[in-house]
Amino acid sequence: MPPAGLRVEALRGAITLDTDSREEVLVRTAQMLGELLQRNDLQPDDIISMLFTATADITSEFPAAAVRKAGISDVPMVCARELGIVGESNIPLCIRVMAHVYTERPRAALRHAYLRGARQLRSDLPE
Repeated sequence: MPPAGLRVEALRGAITLDTDSREEVLVRTAQMLGELLQRNDLQPDDIISMLFTATADITSEFPAAAVRKAGISDVPMVCARELGIVGESNIPLCIRVMAHVYTERPRAALRHAYLRGARQLRSDLPE
């Protein structure tokens, strides 16, 4: 059960890298997480779990390492490979996240974070 007055919701985000380097994965993942928290008035303690995916061209670091480096070490996280579906326009060097959080906001008021070239994934959402 969520704490009184709070709901469990899922936030989505994605960001692209310039290059596949450990530093780029750490910096960009932290940027995406920061945007998700800021846009939704959340604190690290509001995060329940996170699922990251990365495109096949990212091999230098796990996105979850950025979260741990930021001091959030008690949140369950999984990293997985993004599906490369034939015939689809896959965005290269892309990290995605689905974060489960406690929030007072209704689903319609959540603000997802599609940053840099990743905004093409959901053109219906503002950046």
